[in-house]
Amino acid sequence: MDPSPRNSALRILLAAALLYASANAIFVGPSILDVCPGYSASNVRIKGDGLTADLVLKGAPCDVFGNDIEKLSLSVVYETVDRVHVKITDASAARYEVPESVLPRPDSEHAVSPQAAAIRFNYTASPFSFSIHRASTQEVLFTTHGHPLIFEPQYLRVKTKLPDNANIYGLGEHTNAFRLPPDITLALWASDVYGVPTNTNLYSSHPVYFEHRPTGTHGVLLLNSNGMDVKLTGSDAGGPALEYNVIGGVLDFYFLAGSETDPTAVARQYAAITGFPAEVPYWTFGLHQCRFGYQNFVDVANVITNYSVAGIPLETMWTDIDYMDRLRAFTLDPDYFPLARVREIVDYLHAHNQKYVLTSDPAIPYLPNQNYLPYDNGNSLDVFMKSPNGSEYLSLVWPGVTVFPDWFHPKSAEFWKNEFARFHDLQTGIDVDGAWIDVNEPATFCILPCDDPFQQAKDQNIPPARPAPPPDRNTPIFVTSTLSRRDLYLNPPYAISNGYGDISSKTAHTNIKHANGLMEYDTHNLYGTMMSVITRDALLARRPGKRPFVITRSTFVGAGAQVGKWLGDNMSLWEHYRFSIAGMLRYASVFQVPMIGSDICGFAGDTTENLCARWAMLGAFYPFMRNHNADTTIPQEFYRWETVAEAARNAIGIRYRLMDYLYTAFHQAHVDGTPVLHPVWFKYPKDANTYAIEYQFFFGDAVLVSPVTVDDATAVLIYLPCDAFYDFVTLAPIAGHGSHVVLDNVNFTTIPLHIKGGTVLPLRTASAMTTTELRTNDFEFVVAPDAGGKAAGRLYVDDGESITPTASTQVAMSFESGTLDVSGKFGYATGVNVSRIRFLAVGTAPKQVYLNSMVLKSTQFSYDTRNKVLDVTVREPFVHGFSVQYEEYISPHQLTAYTNT
Repeated sequence: MDPSPRNSALRILLAAALLYASANAIFVGPSILDVCPGYSASNVRIKGDGLTADLVLKGAPCDVFGNDIEKLSLSVVYETVDRVHVKITDASAARYEVPESVLPRPDSEHAVSPQAAAIRFNYTASPFSFSIHRASTQEVLFTTHGHPLIFEPQYLRVKTKLPDNANIYGLGEHTNAFRLPPDITLALWASDVYGVPTNTNLYSSHPVYFEHRPTGTHGVLLLNSNGMDVKLTGSDAGGPALEYNVIGGVLDFYFLAGSETDPTAVARQYAAITGFPAEVPYWTFGLHQCRFGYQNFVDVANVITNYSVAGIPLETMWTDIDYMDRLRAFTLDPDYFPLARVREIVDYLHAHNQKYVLTSDPAIPYLPNQNYLPYDNGNSLDVFMKSPNGSEYLSLVWPGVTVFPDWFHPKSAEFWKNEFARFHDLQTGIDVDGAWIDVNEPATFCILPCDDPFQQAKDQNIPPARPAPPPDRNTPIFVTSTLSRRDLYLNPPYAISNGYGDISSKTAHTNIKHANGLMEYDTHNLYGTMMSVITRDALLARRPGKRPFVITRSTFVGAGAQVGKWLGDNMSLWEHYRFSIAGMLRYASVFQVPMIGSDICGFAGDTTENLCARWAMLGAFYPFMRNHNADTTIPQEFYRWETVAEAARNAIGIRYRLMDYLYTAFHQAHVDGTPVLHPVWFKYPKDANTYAIEYQFFFGDAVLVSPVTVDDATAVLIYLPCDAFYDFVTLAPIAGHGSHVVLDNVNFTTIPLHIKGGTVLPLRTASAMTTTELRTNDFEFVVAPDAGGKAAGRLYVDDGESITPTASTQVAMSFESGTLDVSGKFGYATGVNVSRIRFLAVGTAPKQVYLNSMVLKSTQFSYDTRNKVLDVTVREPFVHGFSVQYEEYISPHQLTAYTNT
């Protein structure tokens, strides 16, 4: 480090900081960083849609973790009315940025002048600081005032003030409360962390947060894939703050105005950057069953049969790495999973309108000259990652010593597609319906410094031996360490708070150079998403025009536009049952990855009957519903306990009846980014009591889910905002008063659900054993008016599988003054009727009911006096609009009079 001229007082402080040195880096506190000189802005050039400026180091440099860069470039562009792009880069040298090939940048064709923008950029020239404020109110949303910018080769620091008790949501993947604690450090570094402990970086990196205030909601994305710490300090000496500490790249901020009244607006604005979520096939909303530990084809077949016998709908059967020959990618074990028997399973599933998914890992066994095609093919294309000396980078994963595809290599997609096409050939291979990609951070088992992965494979007994002999292949089925300091890419001077310590621990070494010259140090957090996109393309090549279905573990900004995700290796703990809600909301409501769910009943450790029953019901309201557990735990398929089986049947029955409602929400997310799940504060942004609600959420925009969350309890304390609600089962009206309500006697086969007033809810009349069968059932509409006596809803139907459907039915339902109007475009032939309309909060039995202005017979409607429900049988073919009216409609005054708690 160059010692030329330095501020002497600062040098003394830095020397004192050495007392906190770790093996790899130095801890430097805010008292030192906040007295660094920062920069001065000069040569400011105003443009019609923003400005540019030079930033020049203001005084003697800090050189805290490297030499301060003398001159920077600032660019500010008002890309839309709601989005300001602020970018700070090195003026004299190119630095790494997230490649456009991984995340295409949004265009600026709708750029506006600052005067037209909803949020605006202000700056102070010397020392340079900047702020973002809301134009309509002048409220400051982000400000670096008092905290100098630090910009070094491997350390960037930006710090903004926060209001007291700030409501911050998002930032990385971790096991923490949905509203982040006021004092926490979040490391963003993709890592395979077994058991998903709290306060630890997990599999993905999403450097975006939403902040909600009573005055509005806004968002901030730092588009940077380097490792970073984001620190929230509620007790900071200068007041609450949020601080970025980044080990490379550039400062590439997108500030989103959000809205003063509608929190979902910021989600839509974020989706315009990331890409709108991918539409998934209709069948993917069914129940998925998996286990690490189905040891052979008989196990798999028996699970399928047992679900059928138990009357529990099973849509998709999954198989973990157990199917592989010695855990080698793109192989079948000839004894435990012979090809003919696996194909028999797939044929059986498809004949019963069910699906099959296998896992695929990125690690390819290093087996030169052993006739192992995946390695030989990849080696011939030269697509594997390289060590600094140019040799193939070797590490250790399930099959033993492995190599990893370099997704930046121009032929890596060709390699991966060819392996998928060969192994999953429709005629000769395993005809899967989707893909599950795992350990793609990438994870490794090699202990640093990993100089001899071959010896470590022996020491760790990898691959492990089979625990039992194989079955007779004719068995009938379907009857009842410390890293040495080699370079700064391995040991950056600032050490982020990575749960495994060194940033190369348990993953690919960060000094690897990719085929395009980029360093793994910079691109590590992109690996899983890049694999996901290439896997999606491989599936699309097998079935052109059909929506691919991919579930991944590691994601980055924009992943949701291509794939879905599950939340990793959780534990069979009540705590993890509770935390799954926050994880799901973080992805579905903030990160724009809506196809999200946790391993139901827990992956690791033995579940219990009560926990699994509760989790089966909560899991029915995850967008992605999968039961999955580990090989060292007890079996936990839903049919193992009668209570769990009944809970699953009940909750899945509701989920399946709601499936078109969920499918419609996903279509809307694909169109404009509107979230498919909503934290309670999304719906009640002025109610401060909702900001910290962790365990209630809206499934879609109208079904309030309030699971029991206390261990083994049969009561739950829920919050009902000031609004009209309806019990989902009885349909009775319930008035919310902005207070907590205790629900007693909630048995282990029931989950509390309420319909939000103002909704017309489309339902199937009955559940089914498969989604194919479900689509043959009629619809019914439940009309749940708000306190003003109005309600609205929508329904989208298409073929459920085409990327570009040739036809669709898009219907709007509106209710007012006792009349329901159904109208829209009826292009897709559903082949079913709308059989019934259920009007809620009807004060008295109507004297007359009309269908399309025609009087109905009294036998065609009935009235439930106790629950205030009017049922009208219509049996209208779902090929045109119609209206239903009852003679005496409920006024807002009457609604208030008869609602009760």
